[in-house]
Amino acid sequence: MIRIGVLNISDRASAGVYEDTPGKACVALLREWLATPFETDYKVVPDERAVIEAELRRMADEAACCLVVTTGGTGPAPRDVTPEATAAVCEKLLPGFGELMRATSLKFVPTAILSRQTAGVRGRTLIVNLPGRPKAIRENLEAVFPAIPYCVDLIGGPRLETTAAMRAFRPGG
Repeated sequence: MIRIGVLNISDRASAGVYEDTPGKACVALLREWLATPFETDYKVVPDERAVIEAELRRMADEAACCLVVTTGGTGPAPRDVTPEATAAVCEKLLPGFGELMRATSLKFVPTAILSRQTAGVRGRTLIVNLPGRPKAIRENLEAVFPAIPYCVDLIGGPRLETTAAMRAFRPGG
């Protein structure tokens, strides 16, 4: 069975102070856009770099997720360390993901320039950082998702087919 990791990074959600709506929003979008059946490896962790790195490694290496999406921890605040944790565990960074997400967000809010989302590859796992608000998650993931199935193909992952609600791009067909 194909596995996709969803990792919400939030001190307050991990402590139970409020509900994890960003992670749930990601899962809902993946279910809406992917026709390929998959299992979700889902976790909520605090904004602690070592914890985030350990969870990303577990999802990629042990759980064999072909895709891991993170939510939260991408701003300039002192505890926002998701991009650093992602860079630390990835063998290759894919800065185009962050560039496109920031460009997309700038259409909605001028503070998008403060966002530090990135993406990278660890083995056969694509890791994509998303913002922490459900509306922004949808806007950003919608922008980059057409490239995700082909990227997973290129790194040796399983073939992800999309629904009519989201068209993936693959060169030559």
